[in-house]
Amino acid sequence: MVPALTVLSDGQVHRARDICNAAADLLNVSAEERLHTIPSGQLKYQNRCLWALSYLARAGAAERPVRGQYRITEAGRQLLADHPTGITEKHLRAFVGDPDASHTYYALKALEGTARDSGDPSTTSEKSAELDPIEQIDMGIERIHATVAGDLLARLHAGDPEFFEQAVLDLIMAMGYGGAEGTATRTQLSNDGGIDGIVDQDALGLSRIYVQAKRYALESSVSRPEIQAFVGALHGNQANQGVFITTASFSSGARAYADSVPTRVVLIDGTRLAALMIRYGVGVQVKQTVHIVEVDEDFFV
Repeated sequence: MVPALTVLSDGQVHRARDICNAAADLLNVSAEERLHTIPSGQLKYQNRCLWALSYLARAGAAERPVRGQYRITEAGRQLLADHPTGITEKHLRAFVGDPDASHTYYALKALEGTARDSGDPSTTSEKSAELDPIEQIDMGIERIHATVAGDLLARLHAGDPEFFEQAVLDLIMAMGYGGAEGTATRTQLSNDGGIDGIVDQDALGLSRIYVQAKRYALESSVSRPEIQAFVGALHGNQANQGVFITTASFSSGARAYADSVPTRVVLIDGTRLAALMIRYGVGVQVKQTVHIVEVDEDFFV
C-alpha cells in the first residue's frame, strides 16, 4: 500500500494498471517475478496491487473518480506521511469514518486480516496457520463479499432514483416474493404517495407488498419521521405490510417505531441490502467457482 500511495502522491489520476507497474518498479520486482500468477491465472503482483488499492479506497486514503482509476486524498497523504515504511490494518481503520455507516461496515470487513497491527509479516502467517484451509477460504470469501458489497452500495448511491427503485424491486422478486405469477411495478416518480413500488404476490394482486426505496447518502441515517410518513402512506393505500429499503442506516428511533406499529414494516439498511443482493445474485455475477475435493473412501474399499 505504501508504494501505491507513493505513486499517487503526485495528486494526479492514474490508471490502476499504471499504478501497479510503477509500484512494482519501486519494489524492484523483477521481470521474472512479474510473470508469477495466482491459481486464477491473474498476475500475482497485479493482484496484490489491486487489492491494496481497494483497501486504500475503502479506508478513504484514495478515491476513484472513474472506474479503474485512482487519486490520493488528503487523508491518504497524511497516512503516507505518518507511516512511510508500512501500513497495517490498524492504520487503515483510523480513516474509515463512522463505524455505524453501511459503507464503513463493509470497509472494516474488507480490511480484516489485511495486515496485523504489529507490522510483522510473520504474524500474519502465524494467524493464518491457526485456521484450517476451509476456514481460510471462508474468510477470503467474506472479504471478497465485503469489497463487492461496498462497491454495490457506492454504485446504487451514484445511480439515479429510478435505477435504484428498479434494483430494489428486482431484488424482492429474486427473493421469491413475487410468487410464480406475481409482478413488480414501479410507481410514477411524482405523486406516488410515498410508495415507490408494488409487488403483487399472486396473479390477481390479492396480496401486495408496498415498497419505499430511498437512495440516501451512505453515511446518513433514516429517522423516525420518515418511517412514520411511510406508515401513513401504507394506511392511505389500506395496506398492512411494507418494506423500506435504503442505502443508508436507520436510527434507533426509526427501528423502535417500526416495531411498535400494528402495520408490518420491514426495514432494510445498506448493509443488509448489499448482503441480500450478493446472496440472490442481483447486480453481481459469479467470477470463479472453487471445487473442494476429498478422498472418496468408497473407491478404496
